[in-house]
Amino acid sequence: MEIRIGIRNTSRELAFESSQTAKEVEATVASVLEADGKVLKLSDDKGRLFVVAAASLAYVEIGAEETRRVGFIA
Repeated sequence: MEIRIGIRNTSRELAFESSQTAKEVEATVASVLEADGKVLKLSDDKGRLFVVAAASLAYVEIGAEETRRVGFIA
C-alpha cells in the first residue's frame, strides 16, 4: 500500500510502499496525534524506517488496498 506524508512548510512529500494494512497505519497515526506524541514512525516494505516530527505533519494519505491486476483488459 502506498503512503504519502505531507510535511509543513515544504513542497515535497514522503512517499513509500508499506506492507502494513490501512487500519494499522491509521491506528498508528491516530495514536500519535491523540496522545500528543513527538514523532510518527512508519516503516516501508524494504525495512527502512521513517521518523517524522508529529508537529510537522500536514497530512498522511493512505492508499487503497488493491491487489495488482494481471493480464489485459479488453
